[in-house]
Amino acid sequence: MKAFSTVPYDEQCREEFKRFFAGVQHNFGSVSVDCPYELPKVATFYQGSVQPPGPREMELFLSSGFRRNGNWLYSMHCADCTACISIRQHAPSFVPDRNQKRVLKKNSDVTMELKYLTSDSENLFLCEKFLRTRFPKDGNAALKYFRDFFLNSITMSYMVEYRVGGKLMGTGIIDAGNNWMSAVYFYFDPDFHHRSPGTLNILKLLEICREENIEYLYLGYQIDEVRAMSYKKHFKPCQLLIKDHWKTLF
Repeated sequence: MKAFSTVPYDEQCREEFKRFFAGVQHNFGSVSVDCPYELPKVATFYQGSVQPPGPREMELFLSSGFRRNGNWLYSMHCADCTACISIRQHAPSFVPDRNQKRVLKKNSDVTMELKYLTSDSENLFLCEKFLRTRFPKDGNAALKYFRDFFLNSITMSYMVEYRVGGKLMGTGIIDAGNNWMSAVYFYFDPDFHHRSPGTLNILKLLEICREENIEYLYLGYQIDEVRAMSYKKHFKPCQLLIKDHWKTLF
């Protein structure tokens, strides 16, 4: 693991964020709950709301390890756990490996459409099916995910729909600005699991980033202990936020 070549960019972001955050820090506080990733730990969210941050401010939050949940911005400040590590891709540097090329080939019949985020009936149905199959917990409902998690009034959000023969296979929820994209969530039809839709989604988001000259794709948290969150590090080289500095893993 060694430093990536864009250190000046990261240093600028750190200094700019420090100055900006000093003026809004009073809006943030800590909330402790059971770990949402089902690790046997108490999770502490350091969260708050800034209304409305501009695209540059969102970029600074992301570069400092924050994520978005609805209109809230948060980072993990857990007392006895450091499992959640922010991960991002420098899109121009990414080269797919053999397995990822196979996923692209296997899904050559998939069509993709980028559109503004809406909670239409087709997506609500698919999200409900995904949650019911993969995360069947009390309170997990598609309408709640859209209302409280995806939809927001603080940044520009989009959905990337993937279809096979016209049938909706999966949808990626993303936020995006001039130089950044944040992968907020991805849900898919479990009947298409053999197509590796999660891998396909990241590969296609990276394609969009390159086409739009977006340098950084933020993928959320890399959590080695959680299988559903650990596959992101296979997109190499990737960058991990270690002690407030982005380090590259080849």
